[in-house]
Amino acid sequence: MTAATPPRTQAGPGRAPELLLIGGGGAMTLSVDVAVQALEQARARGLRTTVTNQAGTLTATPEVTAAADAAHAVDFTDPAGTAAWAAARPGPAPALAFGVREMAQEAVAATAAALGLPGNPPEAVRRVRTKDACRAALAAAGFRQPAVRLCADETEARSVLTTSTGPWVVKPRDGADSAGVRKVTGPDELPAALAGLPEPEAPFLVEEFVDGTEYSVEGVFVGGSPRVLAVTAKEKLDPPHFVEIGHTLPAELPAAERAVIETAVTSALTALDLCSGLFHVELWRTAEGIVLGEVHARVGGGWIHRMLPYALPGLELYGTVYDDALGRPVTLPAATRAAATRYFAPPPGRVIAVEGWEEVRGHPAVLHAELRVAPGDTVPAYRSGADRVGAVVVGADTPAKARALARRLVDSVRITVETAHTAAAVPDVRVTLEPRPLTSSFQISHMTIETVDILRLQLLDGEHVLGEGEIAADRGYGQDGPAIADEARALATSMAAHCPADAPDPVAPIRSALEKAAADGVCAPARMLTEMAFLDRAARTAGLPLWRLLGLPEPGPVRLLHTVPIGEDIPLDGRPLKIKLGGPDDERVLRGLLGVDAPLILDANRGWDAADWERLRPLVVALAPTVLEDPVRDPALLPAVRAALPRTSVLLDEGVATPADAEFAVRTAGGLNVKLMRFGGILPALSALTSATERGAGRMLGCFLEPPRAIAYAAQLAGLADWSDLDGHFWVSGDPAVPGYTLDSGEPGIPHIRYAAANDGGPA
Repeated sequence: MTAATPPRTQAGPGRAPELLLIGGGGAMTLSVDVAVQALEQARARGLRTTVTNQAGTLTATPEVTAAADAAHAVDFTDPAGTAAWAAARPGPAPALAFGVREMAQEAVAATAAALGLPGNPPEAVRRVRTKDACRAALAAAGFRQPAVRLCADETEARSVLTTSTGPWVVKPRDGADSAGVRKVTGPDELPAALAGLPEPEAPFLVEEFVDGTEYSVEGVFVGGSPRVLAVTAKEKLDPPHFVEIGHTLPAELPAAERAVIETAVTSALTALDLCSGLFHVELWRTAEGIVLGEVHARVGGGWIHRMLPYALPGLELYGTVYDDALGRPVTLPAATRAAATRYFAPPPGRVIAVEGWEEVRGHPAVLHAELRVAPGDTVPAYRSGADRVGAVVVGADTPAKARALARRLVDSVRITVETAHTAAAVPDVRVTLEPRPLTSSFQISHMTIETVDILRLQLLDGEHVLGEGEIAADRGYGQDGPAIADEARALATSMAAHCPADAPDPVAPIRSALEKAAADGVCAPARMLTEMAFLDRAARTAGLPLWRLLGLPEPGPVRLLHTVPIGEDIPLDGRPLKIKLGGPDDERVLRGLLGVDAPLILDANRGWDAADWERLRPLVVALAPTVLEDPVRDPALLPAVRAALPRTSVLLDEGVATPADAEFAVRTAGGLNVKLMRFGGILPALSALTSATERGAGRMLGCFLEPPRAIAYAAQLAGLADWSDLDGHFWVSGDPAVPGYTLDSGEPGIPHIRYAAANDGGPA
């Protein structure tokens, strides 16, 4: 409760108390829906309702004014003026001042303080709406925060980039809907990020990019204390922008993890002096713990206001706020169901046809559905939430079912778009390199890896990303990052004019160009990086996930081996283990594995000579591993190895990089490990796996230490392999190691890794 001035007289006998809804609703459908619900729940409680808004928005939102008893043109962007207007009104004071829009929260707080009504302190609301001030307050209170710098111009921003380690995020100091928020990986990307700010002349923020899984926490204050209603899992489109593409509520989290998140959020809200209304707090779950993001004194967007009442039957979100403020009893229901939102994300261009929409609208599980484009309309490029063209909100028994259903319904609507990026439009090529230390050192038989170079290749139309590839290069494997970047840039530039994304068969010219590049001696990592970007562009243009464009089976759960580098402790919890050998302690390690009740994959990385094999053979035979990978340096020893282990699949890995290598591995060892970085991409790897399958050979899909995008790229082939050793991103990204994952296989282009959904028939 704030009381900057003595309260005016409240409603007398026979006169219903009044709700003053400041800021009404915005012109977007979602904002109108939120405001109408807030007014309807007030009326259901016997409250008179008055809505204020800017004059033009009042006219543009007749549904909101129709739901209220009275409406007045008052500019909520002037908090002091709004409070003065409310104080000068004749008659009894309202019982409540409330707002559902982000930009109206300071006016709500100022009005509540001026009239002595329940509300958040104005200084607390100003603090959370000024993002750098909120970061500073949270950091001072002991909460983990990304480093942030307030900048006045490009010179100051460049200073941040040259004195800190990226990537970074450029964002407005005060904004909403991810407008003007952009990821920056180097100084060459800074001008475009600054040009995209809503107010280019205003101070802005350059913030440390946080690499983690994103969530938000939704809740309400009861008796001045924050109460969590749900944790929401968030999905976003690819950077550089941060447009949310879907939400699932409640998030699939272990109870202990949820408790950690809830404690962090409620403690932060208390530290920030917030005490009234609704809250929506964003955060990242990282390997180092919870990192709090932006804090909002309002309900979350993304149709969360529709999802919450379905997942928590009986909840009236705004009614709870009113009841608490008026001293009425408040009971918060528990979550017994789940809901999900999915947004449409067709490629930019002119819409030619829309099919399947009526079937989606009529689906019984749909809580809300809207599509704001029709033939003849233009789909914009996605740079903020305002660019979305529609959404589907569904309810289901479980989060996994809700998320899958929302995705399936959105995917079932076929939006055919005539893109502006035709064969005549040659994309620009941008390649960046970022040295990145591993989360922990990685030791194998012949080296210890500490750092890799992250290389990203983007195909651009202006600043719009048409397609993107990303790999990691490690000098220990002979992968020279700068040299790969130069080769990939030259290759992509030469291909740009000859590989149209909208060709009848867009894959054929890409395959042909890459085969020629291989014959010309372009290194495999450069070919893979280029292939990723061009196939990503082709799939996005077609509006298809890449696996579907290539005719692959839909990726299901990817069950992982747990890789144990040399020198690390071996977990004995039953999960499949891939033990790295080839070091001086192999005998001790093998003896320690005797009696282990888990599938064993032993990988010596060609670390054994004939004497080593004879010394270790009895132990290896006793262990009877499921797979023995690259056991010996001399291929002439392979027949003896296979004879000693008739039930073990022997695979070759090191040096298997061409069709001829693959044929040799199948013939001499009976199997192979396919790594895209060696073969030069998914197209030659697919050929090798198909050939091995036809010959009944053992097939493993492997990786180096690679970023998540490269791992997800390879994982599209997991259905063609017997074993998936695709966990290299855990050392690069900081993601918590898990026994399996699924792919976000419905999105156009290269999929993303999704951990929570691995529970759907998977091991995680």
